[in-house]
Amino acid sequence: MLRGLYNWTMEKAAHRHAVGWLAFFSFVESSFFPIPPHPLLGLMCLAEPKKAVRYAAVATAASVAGALLGYAIGYFLYDAVGAQLIAALGLTESFPTARCTLNEYGAQAVILAAATPVPFKLLTITAGFTAMPLATFLIASIVGRAMIFMTVGILFRVFGAPIKLFIDKYLISVTTAFVVLVIGGFIALSSLAGESDEPSDDPCVTAARAGSS
Repeated sequence: MLRGLYNWTMEKAAHRHAVGWLAFFSFVESSFFPIPPHPLLGLMCLAEPKKAVRYAAVATAASVAGALLGYAIGYFLYDAVGAQLIAALGLTESFPTARCTLNEYGAQAVILAAATPVPFKLLTITAGFTAMPLATFLIASIVGRAMIFMTVGILFRVFGAPIKLFIDKYLISVTTAFVVLVIGGFIALSSLAGESDEPSDDPCVTAARAGSS
């Protein structure tokens, strides 16, 4: 079923309303849709590199708007809708870890999920459930989504079609490594600032163990 859904999504790259479809998929993927918009964005940028930055901006804006929907679901409708969505996506066991990670690292966790293969929808719903400050969530979502989408758009705009091979092979790895380094620096500084004589277990590791037991 997922393969059929993926193929159907990719077909929209050649549609006359491709930009609208890109916005739609970027929006719904942030809260409940299982197929990420990245491949569709790549195909559209490949077809028209001169419009790549515009396409990336559309994907970024729509994805952040969708993130706000995910936040609203978690904040207002978690019991009625959010928990069922997370279960349907097979992410129920990951929820305790996501909740703990958001409580521990806040904006850094949102940026990491927004800019890497971590399921962004899990973090948007969880952020609403934990009542993360909306301004912090919004800024982190913009930073993370722009980091991945605008990178694709700029690379296609500057280098054109030849950059596709590099993007397909290395973009996620490079972006993930960069984000991990940045957030790792924040965490290291926080750990040094709050260092105590008594070592303690990572509460998110404990949450992950509890969720899997």
